[in-house]
This record gives sequence, structure tokens and C-alpha cells, in this order.
Amino acid sequence: MADFKIWMNGRLVLQAEAVLPVNSAAVFYATNVFEGLRAYWNERDGELYGFRLADHFARLRESMKMMRFSVPYSDDELFEAVRAVLAGNEVQEDVHMHLVAYVGGAGLDATSPTGLYINPRRRQRVTEGKGVSACVSSWARTSDNAIPIRLKCGANYQNGRLAKLQAKVDGYDEPIFLNGRGKVAEGTGATFFMVRKGRLCTPTTSNDILESITRTTLIEDVAPNVVGMDVVEREIDRTELYTADEAFLCGSG
Repeated sequence: MADFKIWMNGRLVLQAEAVLPVNSAAVFYATNVFEGLRAYWNERDGELYGFRLADHFARLRESMKMMRFSVPYSDDELFEAVRAVLAGNEVQEDVHMHLVAYVGGAGLDATSPTGLYINPRRRQRVTEGKGVSACVSSWARTSDNAIPIRLKCGANYQNGRLAKLQAKVDGYDEPIFLNGRGKVAEGTGATFFMVRKGRLCTPTTSNDILESITRTTLIEDVAPNVVGMDVVEREIDRTELYTADEAFLCGSG
């Protein structure tokens, strides 16, 4: 099965040609922001349907604003870039795409030149939930006052990597983060929800969590209209993890 080509700064290129300078801030200091985009193949319609792309573009721009750099692409151009990478690869299956904006200049304080790429990857949807084992991580979720979780950047995920590696060593599938106050935050790259006493609950966005687009979809649409439950946004204690009726992690990845 051939690898997908990558859209990089206006061109479709082979994966081996999608390279960054080794002394760039993107490589040396992880000066990048990104979004995980999903497109789902509908066999009946013969079409791919993207999931809330405009919201992902808006969050990408918020992340760039916090990182003090920008890329010269409008939202319309980003839509066209997504179409180009899907059409150019003749995609007819479910895919996940990394949309990454980066700084190509050298130095910790570099803000230019900048670039952007879209890296599509095959990602089948989950059709049957089998459950996962989870643990409370000994690593705390990074604080909004240190490196804010609402900033979706590569560097933020090192916190999750440490927790994930430790969880695997200890025999668990996934870790669950507590924040600096000892309250439940989220998973390594997914929002936490639990059902307790007949109520669907999730931590508030002030609990050092990503302002998740999938989370918003569940709260505003899926929970009330599909599941028939309203979501309670509140602080969740660690001990509630043990008394919850059920719990799950959700995200677009």
C-alpha cells in the first residue's frame, strides 16, 4: 500500500521530500502548532466528509497567536489545501491529517520564516468498543501558567508522552492526568468523561485541559440529541474515578 503524499507549502510532495532544516526552531525547540483533522469516507455517497474543519482552523490560529507567529494562508486556502491533499492522494477511506504550522528560522525566539504542511494517514474508525485499562498518572498535567494546554503544540505532548510511557511500563493502556490541584484533567490526547449517579460529567476548561472540538460536539450535540443526557461540566475528584459507573476518553485522533 503506497504512502500518501504530503501537502507542504502549496505542493504535494513525497514523504521523503517533506523535510525541515535541522537547525530550525521547529526541529530544535518544537516551535510548531498543529491540528488533527479527520475526514470520513461515505461509501454510499462516494464522498469524504471533513469533521468541523473551520473550528480546527480557528483553533490553529489561536495557537499561532499564543506562539507569536502566523502563516500566509486564509481559511479558504486551508480548505483548498485539505481538498488538494485528499484529491491528490485519491483518498477513498477514513483518514487522519496532521495540519502543522511551524517556524523554519533558527533560534528560540524565531518567529519567521514560517511554513505549513498537511500529513494524511490512514485511520480506520472504531466500530466496537472493547474497553481499555487506565491508571492515574504520577505525572501532573502541565499548568496553564507554565505551558497552557489550550495551546495545541508539539512541545505540550511531551507531558503526555512521559505519562504514556510510564503507563505502558506499569501494564496499563492509558494514563489519566490530574492537574496541579489534584483534580482530574484529561488523558494524554483526549478529553475525559464519566457517568456517575446517572449524570454525564466532564472537567471544566479551567482544569488545565485542551479546549477540545470533539468535547464541544459531545456536549452540544451528541449527549443531548443522541444519548439523551445533558453534560455537567465540573471539577472531578480523583476518588470519583473509582466510584464512577463508567468512563471514556474522546478525541479526533
